[in-house]
Amino acid sequence: MASPVSVYSPTPMADRFSSTSRESLKMELLADVSLLPGEERIIDKDIIYVCPFNRAVKGKVLITNYRLYFKSSEADVVMALDVPLGAICRVEKMGGASSRGENSYGLEITCKDMRNLRFALKQEGHSRRDIFELLFKHAFPLSHGLPLFAYMSQEKYGENGWNIYKPMDEFRRQGLPNSKWRVTFINNNYEVCDTYPTILAVPVKSKDEDLRRVAAFRSRGRIPATGGGYEGDEYQNAELVFLDIQNIHVMRESLKKLKDIVYPNVEESHWLSSLESTHWLEHVKLVLSGAIQVADKVSSGNSVVVHCSDGWDRTAQLTSLAMLMLDSHYRTLRGFQVLIEKEWISFGHKFASRIGHGDKNHADQDRSPIFVQFIDCVWQMTKQFPTAFEFNERLLLTILDHLYSCCFGTFLYNCESARDQHVRSKTVSLWSLVNSRMEIYLNPFYTPESGRVLYPVASMRHLELWVTYYIRWNPRIRQQQQSPVEQRYMELLALRDEYLKKLEELQQSSSSRLANTPNTTSSTPPQPYTELHTPL
Repeated sequence: MASPVSVYSPTPMADRFSSTSRESLKMELLADVSLLPGEERIIDKDIIYVCPFNRAVKGKVLITNYRLYFKSSEADVVMALDVPLGAICRVEKMGGASSRGENSYGLEITCKDMRNLRFALKQEGHSRRDIFELLFKHAFPLSHGLPLFAYMSQEKYGENGWNIYKPMDEFRRQGLPNSKWRVTFINNNYEVCDTYPTILAVPVKSKDEDLRRVAAFRSRGRIPATGGGYEGDEYQNAELVFLDIQNIHVMRESLKKLKDIVYPNVEESHWLSSLESTHWLEHVKLVLSGAIQVADKVSSGNSVVVHCSDGWDRTAQLTSLAMLMLDSHYRTLRGFQVLIEKEWISFGHKFASRIGHGDKNHADQDRSPIFVQFIDCVWQMTKQFPTAFEFNERLLLTILDHLYSCCFGTFLYNCESARDQHVRSKTVSLWSLVNSRMEIYLNPFYTPESGRVLYPVASMRHLELWVTYYIRWNPRIRQQQQSPVEQRYMELLALRDEYLKKLEELQQSSSSRLANTPNTTSSTPPQPYTELHTPL
């Protein structure tokens, strides 16, 4: 672990202390904050956090090259904020030198993870200039010629998460190549399409020369056929179905509306109508409904071509959700990682453009919560099928937190070709973190059922707002708690571990005594150990 952060809080008596005393003062308030390997302190400052749920709270803010950390200094208020800089979307100055009113001068920070933060400072002496400039610089490093924290991190893990997805291994697991599908290396150097992976599975009758000709007529070479829209008459003996899923701009505005009604306050009296006005759950319903149609056609033995304008947003949502419904392997912890790597990361979902990693241009029209919406759909499925998924909600929350954090290389850049050059050899995969402590991401109710196809109910009556994600920052909202059954299950697991540990200690103690006992001739046969059974 890294050393505690050193912080200095000036007081009227400061000049009377020696340098050693000053150092001890620095250690007091934020002494329990440990930096990640590679994380460096940038600045700390006395500040007031204008808490939207309580009163304004005095404390200290610490900014590193990875996070903004605030801790209250008031004895009667225990409060801390820990915000990765990558989660910051916008930093603005609040008020001016002539502003009137308490706590009207300071900074306002808009975050990508559904919360906003306001900090107040003293108005005299341009007290916010240094912290504003440094925060703006390090929250948007790519806009200032600085590296993302993923390149600075020195965290080590026992497993290399970059190895979780190997295309040929995944094709073999699916039974490819076979009489209907073949594997092609036509894009081995990204020469046909720079946003597709190097290894592709295509119909066995498709020749590489045909694929090259088709790619030439498609936007960015993303096979199949004409421009950036859809094909109509080109498909023979095919049914053309439009799923009414809206574009990235509609989704972005919908999430903004949702944020407005959940942070900082939830208005109980008009909650249902306010939620309906955001259309967020309606969009989730349409995505799930489309994926169900795809899964149903495939499970019936039909072929399905899925694509949106460029095939890296709605297409990724539909194909990955359909695969989750069809293939139980993707419902395991490692299988879900493979699904994200395959359908989202290798096939070119534009994570950098949609999330805006390290970019100050918060109004960029390319930003959109497409991947967040996919994870929401997955959560809806886990609610409807609580025993079908090996992973739990914590995994989904961790994925979304690190979608923004820039602590790992997994979601950086827009396509595989860019990641091959800049990411794999220089950053750590998110799956390294996940697979280093898999036990906290496991669903205790998981029941493996290979071959079972899941068809969730995609109706508004069966969909819920994901409170644990969207409203988790509001202490007044009672978040979804662990069910009593799940809590009891975890208690029994802990009890089992305790019994097994005691059994191991007894066996070791007995073995040690036997080893120290002199050999004697005895006609009494050795007594066997009695096997100990726990409640599970």
